[in-house]
Amino acid sequence: MARVIFWDVDTQYDFMKADGKLYVPDAEQIIANLRRLTDYAHGHGIRIVASADDHLPGHRELSDQPDFKQTFPLHCMRGTPGQKKIPETALKDPIVIEPERQDPKALAETVRAHPGDILFHKHWFDVFTNENVLTVLDVVDPADIVLYGVAMDVCDRYAIEGLLKRRPQARLFAVTDAMKAIDRDRAEHLLKEWGEEGVRLVRTSEVVSGGLVEELVRASA
Repeated sequence: MARVIFWDVDTQYDFMKADGKLYVPDAEQIIANLRRLTDYAHGHGIRIVASADDHLPGHRELSDQPDFKQTFPLHCMRGTPGQKKIPETALKDPIVIEPERQDPKALAETVRAHPGDILFHKHWFDVFTNENVLTVLDVVDPADIVLYGVAMDVCDRYAIEGLLKRRPQARLFAVTDAMKAIDRDRAEHLLKEWGEEGVRLVRTSEVVSGGLVEELVRASA
């Protein structure tokens, strides 16, 4: 199953919980599905690649007068409880990769030797602003990427569009009932766009009990 990965987008307290600093509407409703996906991955030897905001004052995404498109209120501040991932999506022996560019050769060697999950920190909602993502993807070389998390119309969108552009050879699956959007109308439009671009829209049950992953493993064998 080495070439199937799960991609967990920003399932952090501030986004996932109603008392968080930047709660995504109804995000608490998907926590049970996020747990099912996480447990399935860890129970079947599937690596989880995750992203997480890790903000400091002055980051360009943060604003006292946010437009909720390019700027947002303070959230996921480093060292606060809100920055942490929720327990239901806790990673297994994660290696944390900061946004600043590392030596590609040394990083590749580290990733090859690391059997656990991977967590990309980011200072902007696009995970590909972490300068080490492409190096890691080249090492992991996923044939299939099962993606979920929040928010569908911000960080999920940048992750999916970035993967479509940078890993066109990989099959991409969006777990629609393990995502929530800030703008629900925008979400419907995005799902249509993603389907037209070749993203397969699936549900949690298809992943954890419907045989999807087994099908992917057979197809890539």
